[in-house]
Amino acid sequence: MATATKEDYREEDDHRGSSIRRCDQDQEDKETKEKIIDIDDEEDEPRAGRRSNGSRRLRNQRPLGSYTDEGLGDEKMTKKEKRTFMVSLMCHQCQRNDKGRVVSCSKCKRKRFCIPCITRWYPQLSEAEIAIKCPVCRNYCNCKRCLRIPGIFKYEEKTISEREKFKHYCYILEKLLPWLKDFHEDQMAEKDLEAKIQGIDPTKLVVKKAQCGLDERAYCDNCRTSIVDFHRSCPCCSYDLCLYCCRQVRQGVVPGGYGKPLPQFIFRGTKYFHGGPPQISSPIKPDEPEAPHEATREWKADSDGSIHCPTGGCGSATLELRCMFEDGQIYKLLKTTSAIVGSHDFAKPPDASSSCSCFSLPPHVDSGSSMLRKAAHRVHSDDNYLYCPIARDVKQGELQHFQEHWTKGEPVIVRNVLEFTTGLSWEPMVMWRALREKKTRAQVENFDVNAVNCLHWCEVEINIHQFFTRYAEGSPGDEWPVMLKLKDWPSSTNFEERLARHGAEFNAALPFKEYTDPRSGILNLAVKLPKRVIKPDLGPKSYIAYGFSEELGRGDSVTKLHCDMADAVNILMHTAEVTPSAQQLAYIEKLKKKHRDQDIREQCSVWKEVLHSKSQVVTGLNGGIGAEEGPTEAVVKVEADSLAISNCEIQGNFCSVATATADSNTQYSCEQSSEDPTLNKKAGEKRKKSGEGGKTGEKRLKDEGSSESTHQSPVTNGQTKENHSEGGALWDIFRREDVPKLEEYLKKHCREFRDVYCSPVEEVAHPIHDQSFYLSSEHKRKLKEEYGVEPWTFEQKIGEAVFIPAGCPHQVRNLKSCIKVALDFVSPENITECERLTKEFRELPHEHKAKEDKLEVKKIALHALMTVVKCLEEYKSETKAKTDVKDESPVKKTRNGKRGRSKKRARSQWSS
Repeated sequence: MATATKEDYREEDDHRGSSIRRCDQDQEDKETKEKIIDIDDEEDEPRAGRRSNGSRRLRNQRPLGSYTDEGLGDEKMTKKEKRTFMVSLMCHQCQRNDKGRVVSCSKCKRKRFCIPCITRWYPQLSEAEIAIKCPVCRNYCNCKRCLRIPGIFKYEEKTISEREKFKHYCYILEKLLPWLKDFHEDQMAEKDLEAKIQGIDPTKLVVKKAQCGLDERAYCDNCRTSIVDFHRSCPCCSYDLCLYCCRQVRQGVVPGGYGKPLPQFIFRGTKYFHGGPPQISSPIKPDEPEAPHEATREWKADSDGSIHCPTGGCGSATLELRCMFEDGQIYKLLKTTSAIVGSHDFAKPPDASSSCSCFSLPPHVDSGSSMLRKAAHRVHSDDNYLYCPIARDVKQGELQHFQEHWTKGEPVIVRNVLEFTTGLSWEPMVMWRALREKKTRAQVENFDVNAVNCLHWCEVEINIHQFFTRYAEGSPGDEWPVMLKLKDWPSSTNFEERLARHGAEFNAALPFKEYTDPRSGILNLAVKLPKRVIKPDLGPKSYIAYGFSEELGRGDSVTKLHCDMADAVNILMHTAEVTPSAQQLAYIEKLKKKHRDQDIREQCSVWKEVLHSKSQVVTGLNGGIGAEEGPTEAVVKVEADSLAISNCEIQGNFCSVATATADSNTQYSCEQSSEDPTLNKKAGEKRKKSGEGGKTGEKRLKDEGSSESTHQSPVTNGQTKENHSEGGALWDIFRREDVPKLEEYLKKHCREFRDVYCSPVEEVAHPIHDQSFYLSSEHKRKLKEEYGVEPWTFEQKIGEAVFIPAGCPHQVRNLKSCIKVALDFVSPENITECERLTKEFRELPHEHKAKEDKLEVKKIALHALMTVVKCLEEYKSETKAKTDVKDESPVKKTRNGKRGRSKKRARSQWSS
């Protein structure tokens, strides 16, 4: 038997060791290969290079240096990383390896991007830039996997010093104290009345607290307004009535908008949309408005002011006074707030009424300032320019300047807000990929969404991919452009949950975070609600819609005139311009002519009916219209009345109604559209006699604005330039003081507008809150001509944030396909305006879409005051303790040998 020597054992150990090392290396190579070819099974594009048995082959293996133009440099790469790059052509974006050359990142040494994906998804980056730092390292990779990683990017909250917090809290108290006094006065009036009913002294009356938790909402059962504190409640059926309704019942008025008509619209067929004849031969009367119950109509209070429960409740018991807070808590809050504001430690906010730096010498505006944009041409007005800073200036401190304009109720435009974001793409397909949820085989993902067609304002169902394709390419063929607006996608309640990366990007772009931060904005009163309290839905919310540069007149992509209950900021994130063909433009002009002819026919028919209804005041007709006038023209003399109509005539194929003079008698004329040239000649002669010289509305508008110079705005008197290459949306924002005249104009000309089914607006519940009107350039001209009212008009560009104060009616027309994201907030400057709007909403018809009080502004204001007062008291206590420790002098002996302390007084830090 042979005996093994030491050399034999050594050779066997070396062989076994090499085998183990070789097995470990093979296992490592296998794991590396499996890692680099791992493919996301949910990707949108089909993948190539697979074998039928499920294995995958790698193609076009190349040396390391051939993947980029600059090379990666292998001095810091491990052997494993070298092998990964040498054997893999897998693109991180599309997870495919058959698209040719890839660019590898030299920073992370792990990610690669193919050339087609770079060209499509990252056009702003060159290959060299991606080789230095890939989109993943830049924190804005828009592949599906990265878009769904939670917490990959979180915006930084603005840090505010304790001293700045103190100043902001004092600013809130100074703005809310007048509102709190009025609120307390209204409640005390009701309490005094209740004491009178019970026959006791008001100081001895204790109001019982209602049973309602913080996580519950209390609404008036009659007008649907939120109940904050004092209200009346039925002890038997829990019927609740707000103080507004109580006052109206005592005044003998039907409370809460009962009996008011809700506008109705008639479907007249699809051909009617573009000037065709209506399919309905006889008019259909709209549905009758919801009539109040007979007992509600006769709902009256007793002689002592007590109110009985209506038939909607139990109908028998007397409503008792109840409160939501502890009795006397509001009085204590008012007393404390008044004491703080009146103390010498209170930090007085700057006077907003004083002239800001926008004025060179009051009242002269510094038109050369780079922070101003001209948006109106009002005569003898100092608010034609809007404050328009750059986001970089806002970062350096422009809050006080912003407040000076914001307090006056002026909109503010902040430019280049996307400069401080990571640059994440807001393309529709990127957003869609971020939203798509992983589905099992048993589940089917629904790709259909609801959109609003701006031609007839009805909802349509469309595939989301088809919607986004037309977003960038426009309507197929040479037809009338179809303008669609995506409705509530994604839902505002889970925008940040389903679009986490885009939500963080939007929050990072928000300027003036003291107001706009949805979580910690110190001047945003809505964030001060307690955690358990149900919070209003303030967004953010996306608005995705098609756009068209030319004003179509019918079917424009618009957000109609409306008024938000809260303040809002709107940022334009993305645009796509659709260029129509020459054939499509010719077809559009052909249909626009049909639209104008239809408007003329219907307007003249309307005014003939008006004249006929006023026939009882017609004088000098001698038994009828003269035969010489013919059937196409009727001229009568009618006593001037509230209609204020002097002429109804064809002006450039548009039926225009001019304002009447104050004369006792006014001449009415109505001409029907006709092909007879003699009639057109007569119309032209009448225009010349009236001094108009045959000018069309557009020509007159151009002449009026020719003498005005614009500054950073392509808008002249509401008429935009033909080149809309920069702006994506055209805004019109009206001043608060112009609202009464604006409402009067809309009521007077309501039948010249079209809404649902392209039907004329015949009834108006509220001219602004109905959201039935969009003022075209012609209507804006007439509004200025008749009432002297002109809005701020400007174009919003990509990366511009528009601040809209509460109570300012506004409308928007999309010049391009746009993606905008908006957020509501509640500022202390506009709390009174928010309450005024709440009172207007409660007077709307019961079925009105704006009826419900969703903001609950009184609850927000009260909780904000309580939070601020508590913080100020804590701040005062902490500051006093620090001051006592800091300023305490050492004990020293006096001349007579007694011990004493220095007479140095500690100065309060509140007054600094």
